[in-house]
Amino acid sequence: MKQLLILIVSSTLVFLFCFNRSGMTDPKNRNLTVKFIKREAEQRVDVMIDGKKFTSYWWPDSVMKPILYPMFSPGGAEITRGFPIKSRPGERTDHPHQVGMWLNYGDVNGIDFWGNSYAIPDEIRKVREGRIKHLGISQLSSGTGEGTMVTAESWIGPSGKELLAENTTYHFIANGSMRIIDRLTTLTATGGAVTMKDTKEGMFGIRVARQLELPSKEELTLTDARGNPTTVSKMTNEGVTGNYKGSNGITGENVWSTRARWMDLYGSIGDEKISLVICDHPKNLGYPTYWHARGYGLFAANPFGVKDFTGGKDSLNYTIPAGKSLTFRYRVIISSGAYLTDAQMNTYADDFAKKY
Repeated sequence: MKQLLILIVSSTLVFLFCFNRSGMTDPKNRNLTVKFIKREAEQRVDVMIDGKKFTSYWWPDSVMKPILYPMFSPGGAEITRGFPIKSRPGERTDHPHQVGMWLNYGDVNGIDFWGNSYAIPDEIRKVREGRIKHLGISQLSSGTGEGTMVTAESWIGPSGKELLAENTTYHFIANGSMRIIDRLTTLTATGGAVTMKDTKEGMFGIRVARQLELPSKEELTLTDARGNPTTVSKMTNEGVTGNYKGSNGITGENVWSTRARWMDLYGSIGDEKISLVICDHPKNLGYPTYWHARGYGLFAANPFGVKDFTGGKDSLNYTIPAGKSLTFRYRVIISSGAYLTDAQMNTYADDFAKKY
């Protein structure tokens, strides 16, 4: 009888050990269902994680490019700024072109795809501003742990001529305490050769919620590539908790213009600790990328703005020949709970480098 009892207890312990190793008993490690809901009339596709909205791929007429908006943490906090679509009390109202998560650039054959918004006067917008038009979705694949979406876009100049054809694949990866977006974008020069002229106004960006900004110290005036000033006002720092940390060891607002393989923006929204990380990819042009990361909430990677970022010591004016393509690969990690460590972020960056 004693031997039988020992056997039962041992078997139970082995089962529980294996069960726990699989992650099934730990909600932090459990893979979640990723599903897509198409809402054509509302010009969006909702990305659902276990029945809750994670984000939407959206192409509203009021925004000059497709965006992922809004974006939520695993704990349910909205990590993107609401303005100019749905403003929230206490947030900034500068730079109306910085919405959600996007990819575009400020000088494509002299045309600005970065700063375009309806806040720009018509007489200017219709001459030098471009628009990225959503064309269609060729794949929506739901799954456990990962879902995939493939989209097509057209970069159109003010004359109506296409300069670049865009094909983008999004991989949405989810478990209990982690969300990952892998974005792979290929741009093909369809309207003749296309030059991406050196400017800081780019390229892969997220505009974050007020709580993830860095505490503001003073009023700031920023100038765009054409010399137009924008004032970013000093605001109360109540509830503002963000800070940057790069793979190069640099922190705070000093990360601007530095190069790093990943950049972490970490802070709290309410009681939830959040790490928001962007990883560059070794196959990307100019790896490791320069960071156009500002304390007021703009978090962007830009491989092209070499002249601005080096103070004129170097420059990069890159041309995509007619009919040829250039691909950009970026990983976004949103972690809830404890802040991610350098070792964890290096592991995620290594995985990204090997996967694509």
